[in-house]
Amino acid sequence: MAETNAILAWTLVSECPVPGDVTDLLVTGETAIAAYKTFRDAAIFTNKRLIVRDAQGFSGKKVEIYSLPYSSIFMWSSENGHGIFNVNSEIELWTKAGHIKVNLHKGLDVRRLDKLIAEAVLQATPA
Repeated sequence: MAETNAILAWTLVSECPVPGDVTDLLVTGETAIAAYKTFRDAAIFTNKRLIVRDAQGFSGKKVEIYSLPYSSIFMWSSENGHGIFNVNSEIELWTKAGHIKVNLHKGLDVRRLDKLIAEAVLQATPA
């Protein structure tokens, strides 16, 4: 698991359009709900999973795609940023892949993503 620790934290900077190469990956019945620019890449929340597009190398032509189905999430937490020194929000996910932290810059709605994850995870859970 040590080799994946570097990929288990992302920072969302601002909303953006869904990248075309990610749109091509969506399966039947899957829709992109929100897309966010990271420092160099993009994170897309769909109705079924979180997709992170990771451009690599100097030119960025090599692209790695991470896909986290919501069904692999055991627990999550969300924290809204508040105050002068803590303006960023965050979501933490405990999954089959390990612990994942998603930081949100000021102005991004953490409650929107919290609700999206809740709806996806709780609807996927058998009664």
